[in-house]
Amino acid sequence: MRRGRTRRLAAAAAALVLTALASGTWGAVSEEEVQRVASHLRCPVCQNLSVADSPSEMAKEMRGLIRERLERGETPEEVTAYFVSKYGEWVLLSPRPSGFNLLVWLLPFAVVLGGAVAVWTVVRRWHARAGAAAPARPADPATLERVRREVKTPERGSRA
Repeated sequence: MRRGRTRRLAAAAAALVLTALASGTWGAVSEEEVQRVASHLRCPVCQNLSVADSPSEMAKEMRGLIRERLERGETPEEVTAYFVSKYGEWVLLSPRPSGFNLLVWLLPFAVVLGGAVAVWTVVRRWHARAGAAAPARPADPATLERVRREVKTPERGSRA
């Protein structure tokens, strides 16, 4: 009974392999997978475009090489590592957060934090100045008397 079961499993596996080979899907890589890897790599010719977006011949060759390597069974990380070994870290559109590149990732946050602290400090100082009123000085008695008389006596020409 085991023998019959093993033969059936082997026949089913062979049928699957033959079907995959006949349909051409064995090792086929979708364009989406190629584009996903290519979108993380910088084109050496059009330095501000990814390999996925660049129309240059070099980018077309790189996309072909990405497809070949993925069809051979390499992972996207291995394909990316190949291009990094060939062109250096520069080929990555977004640098890895390590070493000097860590500064590229952290500096924007540090600048925003520093700006927020500066604004908070300035606003706090402005608020402290506005809240501190000058102490009242005793008024001159002659001036006080003059003000009292003017308040009691209406001005001429007014309809008090």
